[in-house]
Parts: sequence; structure tokens; C-alpha cells
Amino acid sequence: MAAKYSDYEIAKMIAARKQLPADYKSYTKLRDKRGHKESFLDVAGDDGNSFRLILRQSMFNILDFSIILAVAIPDSNQLFRLRRYNGKSHEHSNEIEKNTFYDFHVHMATERYQDLGAREDTFAETSGKFNDYHSALRCMFEECGFELPYDPQQQLFEEG
Repeated sequence: MAAKYSDYEIAKMIAARKQLPADYKSYTKLRDKRGHKESFLDVAGDDGNSFRLILRQSMFNILDFSIILAVAIPDSNQLFRLRRYNGKSHEHSNEIEKNTFYDFHVHMATERYQDLGAREDTFAETSGKFNDYHSALRCMFEECGFELPYDPQQQLFEEG
């Protein structure tokens, strides 16, 4: 049976402090993988949860990217997607709200969509807070409890 989390539990996991390791930038350098580039980084949360940051970008369309924050479901090998920051590369529709848009957007895990039997992060809202892969990553760091190690150059990611 799939894990189900309440909106309250989801909010607590998103807000939990997640200390990025000193070498986290090396994980933001994407590697080729069948038509896209990808990387991931596992991070421990102060709440006792294990989180995975999954980074993907199309090799063909710069606006086709996904920055995913997932939590490891205890006693399983499954991930529960808490947030997903997507590029402006496809149309998205919310079934319950009956709205459709084509824009930069953030998918959010919700109880309502879990109750429908849909993927936990099916619901999404447009966002004006990012407009490319790098600003989406920065936005996730700011909104999802990540704490960066001291960086005198203040670079959040590796180029290339």
C-alpha cells in the first residue's frame, strides 16, 4: 500500500531544515542520461527524514526541466514527491480545480489528490519566482528548508 501523508505532515516535511553538504554543488552538475541530463542528492532532514533532491533538464529544450524534492518513505524503497518545480515546456491541468495553464509551475503534494488516487504531486500552481533551471533550484532551496553551507562566492550551482 502506498504511503499517504496529510497536508499538515507534508508542510512539516517541506519546512524541516535540510543541511546541504559542503560538496553539494558537485551534485548540481547534470550528467547525460537518455535525452536529458540528471543528478540527485540525498540530504538528511533535522526531522529524522531522508530527502532526495532530483534534478533533470532536457538536452533539447532549455525550458524543459524538473527540480524535485522527495522524501524517502520509511521501511520501503519508495519516494514521495513533496514538490516539483517545472519549466515552461508543457501544458498542465488540475483535475479538481478544472484549470489548465502553460507556464512555469510548481507541483505540490496534497491530500486531495492522494484521495483521488492520483500521484501525490498532481496539483500545480503557476509561479513567477523562477524562469529557468537555475532560478528554479534557487527557489526550491529558499522555499523548502534547505540550509546552504557557507560559500564566500555565493554560487548555488556548478555551471556546465
